[in-house]
Amino acid sequence: MAECFIHEIRAYELLGEAGLRVAEWGVVKDSTDIKSLPFSAGAPVVIKGVALDVWHKSDLGLVAFEEFNSDVIAKHHERMKSIAVNHGIYTGTLVARKVDFKRLSGQPTEALVAVRKTPEAGWTIVMGIGGILTNAWGEEIAPLLWPVSMTSPKEAIGDFKNHWLGKTWLGNLRQGRALTDETKLVPFFEGLWRLVGLLEREGASLLEMNPIVLDEEGIPTALDGVGTIEPVTEVQQVTTFNPIVVRELLLRPKSIALAGISNKPGNPGRTILDNLLLGGMCREGIVPIKPGTPEIDGLPCLDSVEDLKARPVDILIVSLPAKVAVETIEQLCNQGGGAEIVYLVSGGIGDGADKSGFGKRVQDFLCNRRATNQWTPLIIGPNGLGFLSSDKKLNTLFIPDEKLPARLPGGPLALVSQSGAFLVSRLSALPFLPMRYACSIGNQMDLKLSGFLKALGSDPDLKVLATYVEGFAPGDLMDFATTAKELINNGRRVVLYKGGRSQAGMEAASSHTGALAGDWELQKALLVRAGVIVCESLADFDAVLAWLASFPEGKPRKVAVVTNAGFESVVSADIVEGNLEAVHLSEKDVSALTLIIEKNGLSGLVGAHLPLDLTPMASEAPYLEGIELVAKGEADSIVVGLVPLTQRLSTQDPEKMDGFAKSILDIAHKTNTRIGLAVDAGSDYEVCRKSIMKAGLPLFSTVERALLGLKKL
Repeated sequence: MAECFIHEIRAYELLGEAGLRVAEWGVVKDSTDIKSLPFSAGAPVVIKGVALDVWHKSDLGLVAFEEFNSDVIAKHHERMKSIAVNHGIYTGTLVARKVDFKRLSGQPTEALVAVRKTPEAGWTIVMGIGGILTNAWGEEIAPLLWPVSMTSPKEAIGDFKNHWLGKTWLGNLRQGRALTDETKLVPFFEGLWRLVGLLEREGASLLEMNPIVLDEEGIPTALDGVGTIEPVTEVQQVTTFNPIVVRELLLRPKSIALAGISNKPGNPGRTILDNLLLGGMCREGIVPIKPGTPEIDGLPCLDSVEDLKARPVDILIVSLPAKVAVETIEQLCNQGGGAEIVYLVSGGIGDGADKSGFGKRVQDFLCNRRATNQWTPLIIGPNGLGFLSSDKKLNTLFIPDEKLPARLPGGPLALVSQSGAFLVSRLSALPFLPMRYACSIGNQMDLKLSGFLKALGSDPDLKVLATYVEGFAPGDLMDFATTAKELINNGRRVVLYKGGRSQAGMEAASSHTGALAGDWELQKALLVRAGVIVCESLADFDAVLAWLASFPEGKPRKVAVVTNAGFESVVSADIVEGNLEAVHLSEKDVSALTLIIEKNGLSGLVGAHLPLDLTPMASEAPYLEGIELVAKGEADSIVVGLVPLTQRLSTQDPEKMDGFAKSILDIAHKTNTRIGLAVDAGSDYEVCRKSIMKAGLPLFSTVERALLGLKKL
């Protein structure tokens, strides 16, 4: 595959064209070339034998350091040529000026830069510590990742200045001395972005420069460079749709047909029908399809999907075996109408259980129809568990109502999950979240995660779009990131929890939903740069949702803790640092807090400072007065720790707890402060928890979890 290799000579040419500095150099292809080299006798030089497909020249004896001498160069040329021909086609002997680069005793100062293109994230620039110990250093100090489409050279410089290597180069480490300055870094970073364009022109997928050093003038200089020319397949998104139309179909469908109903206990189709009947959709809009059956529960039945041509619906839910489900899609398309959206409950299509190629069959079929402008519905799934909308209390889950009485209350939040089990577990665990829409999207065979983001993002009432994904469909990561960035720039919040980050997790995700999991670190860099709140644990995801569900706007900067437990004060002091600052009371506030403490009989027990530890002797009154005092100050966020076992709090009285929670919510609204509560106790205090959730306040199991959620934001 020699033609797919970018050797060092070509790399030097590309770097020079991009305006990046390389050492003065020349190439010897035969002995006559030596006299044209730009070096005087005795000049220190590096001699390198360059052959196609040879990445590590020094391992083969293809690197030598000498003082320039024509005879010496000629001997090295012949020697290196004789060695290299056994490993690849010899390109020539590169002779470059030896750079006396800047060093610091005991500290690595060499950099590695890799410019890489992947189908998932496009072009990404990776910069970390270089030299022969790159891998070892990389385990200790993570490299920087810059998705080119989402990052400017100026932003990259800002990141680099805060990285260990940047601090080393600029002399910002303790007792460090500057090896360069920012004015010399600007042309270097701008050159890297120009290099991306040149590599795109070459059809390249990678160029790695290791090391890059600071030369005598402090200018970043590449001493080596190799890469690959391997065209990266650009995935064309064939699915096109009007986001506003799809949004209305998803949130407010007027009619839903259901294929695959049986009277057998536990049949998914029967359960879905039962849930539809329990909702608020008019009965005329529910259309069962069951051959040879006049009616079910008083609803007239269609005999087959062919009948939808004359009686079209917004959504067709298909709960049929894989082979029949595929034939149903083909029939619907071939008859030219019947449903705008097909929701596939069916599994065994494009996942680990698909042994018959059904997934490819459907994808090819849809692609061919759209390419020839034939009518084609949007497909959601396969492997979908159902969807819910607060409008009409719509529920199409195949989970029985007695197991999960899911009725979305409405509000600013939507949850879109690749995993149905993840979706229903969140609905069960967090029943009071103000959710407007929730959907299990399965394998993303047709309508991808980015499509849901576009459709739901067109709803101005949705402020928070939360997603769980195990693998992005081909080409969808970039579309998702671009869509998310647009929404975030318009004041929305996009949250993502990614499963399948490890190798074992990727394999499990692939088996589960046919997910295509790529290089997570590159994916994460792109998403974070787009402004997505990326969670890598379920606890973080739940905490972020809890905060955003109640307070979707703004970012926390200054936080205070009010609690009745000393350990929670200590824990909070360990967490609150960096971008999340602890609030400090003014002298005026200290005086006011002292009066509150005295008035409530807590003198000698409670100190007038933050974190405010009210001790178990505090009743509801000092809590409310203390919270309001802090909320009127500089705090934008307050975490209230409520260890409910104390006798002074009515934590098992529903009426009193409802009033207490409502009073805290009133303070939050009146002062424009986000306030969340942590109840750190067992199941005996569900009354307390329920009152907090009913009020619409964020609820957490610990103060630590509440604070970590704020840090994520």
